[in-house]
Amino acid sequence: MQEAELIERAELEGAFVGRERGLWGDAFYRLSRNRLAMAGLVLLFVVAGIAAAAAYIDTVQRYDPYSDQIYTALQEAPSWGHFFGTDNLGRDNWARVWAGVSISLQIGIGTQIVVLIIGLTVGATAALGGRFTDNVMMRLTDVTYAFPDLLFIILMRSVLAGRDWPVISNPKLQIILAIACVNWTIIARLVRGQMLSLAERDFVLAARALGASPWRVVIQHMLPNSLGPVIVAVTFGIPIAIFAEAALGFIGFGLPPPTASLGRLVSDGYAYVQVNYWVVVFPAAAVAILMLCFTFVGDGLRDALDPRSR
Repeated sequence: MQEAELIERAELEGAFVGRERGLWGDAFYRLSRNRLAMAGLVLLFVVAGIAAAAAYIDTVQRYDPYSDQIYTALQEAPSWGHFFGTDNLGRDNWARVWAGVSISLQIGIGTQIVVLIIGLTVGATAALGGRFTDNVMMRLTDVTYAFPDLLFIILMRSVLAGRDWPVISNPKLQIILAIACVNWTIIARLVRGQMLSLAERDFVLAARALGASPWRVVIQHMLPNSLGPVIVAVTFGIPIAIFAEAALGFIGFGLPPPTASLGRLVSDGYAYVQVNYWVVVFPAAAVAILMLCFTFVGDGLRDALDPRSR
């Protein structure tokens, strides 16, 4: 009997602490108890830290990923001199893989920033702009969603790369915009659904009854309460963008050579895979690790922010 009372008391105390933490504090607490999510988050910080430091620390970045070509060490296997071996031009694969990881992280996160801006704008406009605006925005979303993703990205990449644009002449920014032009539809639909649902909630109706302006209702009440599912969708969108960039690099529509993107490293090493398979294994493994880490973090965020699992 005493043991049952202690268990009940502990549960009540845990519930009380959970209420004290609030929505986001409770979500962070639940996320911290998810071992896979925390392992993925820690590994992401480690990988991002090494990639950021690789260009500056001599003990890590011993060779330039582009200019240092050692013609006496072509297609070498991994060794103490070259941790990941060398490619067909004698360039150090360790330096090139970490440069590719840095590019993949920049494109993955940068794409989701653009996706979030477009998705929030379209979704909020559709939800709050009336029936006609809603129909126009959703039909635009449906048309964009109907295109095959990779084909649409290739078309956008060709359009952006074919002209000397004054602002978006950077190939990396062109890749970000091309991928974002496909992936914003999920965020737009999610934001629209969340805001249409929140528009009929009691706290929103109360804010309107008290005289709050429409912009204040949206920014202060509706937008913060719709961010949970959006954050999860953005987290899952990062590995999608990373894989899309790798696929573009593999088929030759990615960043121009000699940029060391992971997809291009796999594509360049594929012709020599029978001579030195390590030149393909390491960049492919880097893509897989990045995608798994973000997927684990996304799964953890989904469970932490899901009110049905409380």
